[in-house]
Order: sequence, then C-alpha cells, then structure tokens
Amino acid sequence: MVRPVKSRHTSNLREGIKQAAWQQIAEQGAPALSLRAIARALGITAPAIYNYYPDRDALVTALIIDAYTSFGDAQLAARSALPPDDLLGRLRAIGVAYRQWAITYPERYQLIFGTPIPGYAPPLDQVLPVAARALSALVSVVDALRLAGRLRAPDLPAIPSACQPVFEQWKAYGGNYDEQSLLVAVLIWARVHGMVSLETGNHLPPLGADGAALYDCELENIERQFIVPGEGESPCAS
Repeated sequence: MVRPVKSRHTSNLREGIKQAAWQQIAEQGAPALSLRAIARALGITAPAIYNYYPDRDALVTALIIDAYTSFGDAQLAARSALPPDDLLGRLRAIGVAYRQWAITYPERYQLIFGTPIPGYAPPLDQVLPVAARALSALVSVVDALRLAGRLRAPDLPAIPSACQPVFEQWKAYGGNYDEQSLLVAVLIWARVHGMVSLETGNHLPPLGADGAALYDCELENIERQFIVPGEGESPCAS
C-alpha cells in the first residue's frame, strides 16, 4: 500500500517542479532558472529537487523535451485533421498551428527557439528525436508535394559536406525523406519562425490587433513560392 502512494507523490513532485520552472521562466526568462528558487516556491528543500533533477541542466533538458513533445503533438494533429490528398490545406494548417502553439505557450516556444541559455549545451541524443518529430509534420507534407510533382524549388543549394551528418541524424529520427524536402522545410520553418518570434517578442509594427493578418500573408507568399497549385486550387487557397 505504501509503494503506490510514494509513486504518486514522486510523480506529483516531479511535475510540480516542472510547473514551478515554467512559471519562473515566464516571469524571469530561462537564463534565470534556479533550482533553489523553485524549491522555495514549492516549500521544499533544494536537496529534494536534486533527487529528481541533479542540476539545472537536467531540468532544462526535461523542459525542452516536454516543450518539443507538445509542439510536435500540435503540428501532427493539425496535419492529420485534413485528408492526405489535401496537401495545400495540410501545409496551411501546420502553419496556423505553429503560430497558435507559440501564442498559447510562449515560455515553451522561447525555451526551444529563443535565446540560448548561457552555459547550457543540449544533449542531442535526448533532444534531437523529439525535435525531429516536431518538424516531421512539415517535412512529410513538403515531401508529399515533391512526390506529386508540385514542389517548386529549382535553385536550392547543395548541402555542404560538413552539414551532411546532421541531416543523416535527422533522418534517423524524423523520417528518411528526400534532402530537397528537408531543405525546403527548413526554409519554410525559418520564415514562419521569424514572423512568430517577432510577434511573440512584441517587435512587429502595429498592424492591427495582432500579427494574424501579416502572418497569413506570409503563408500565402510561401505557398506561391514553393507550391504548384493542384487542380481546382488557387495559389493561395486558405
């Protein structure tokens, strides 16, 4: 009887530590993350946290994995909500979901895509699988467009040999897609990331109540640049 209670307590405290960490990140930023401050917020001793996370970096890694998992869930759900043959609709849905997730979870977005934490180096063997999964929704749609003869990307540069191992690592976790699809997906991601980062950082000019209209315009520009419209589709169908 004692063991299940202890297990529930362990699980609850582990999640409590994470929630307190997210609160601290939201209020002070990720570089200010402090295990001692989290312990004070929870009313426990610092050594109690060390039973779950031996140092700050271990906690940061756990938070990054959780953030990427949440982000990936949102991206894959947006893709799968539409039929596989609605490639333009799937691409648009993924783009909309990207911004919505960032607005809903700004502290998670900033942790995985914002300013690096000084002194922290993410362990790639733990982070890369969830990061690749998160991007796999976009890559899968771009690759489906390529296979359908609808991907317009004639002038992509070759992948430098020094970067090839990174692409091979990504394929191991995110799917063995064509390198052209990977490159286009990275370009698309970089553009939506720029728009969303400016908006969540309050750096966009005052173009209405929020950045939705400007973001939709950029999604349409991406579609025009990279996609050959299918039968019955306009270049910027919404």
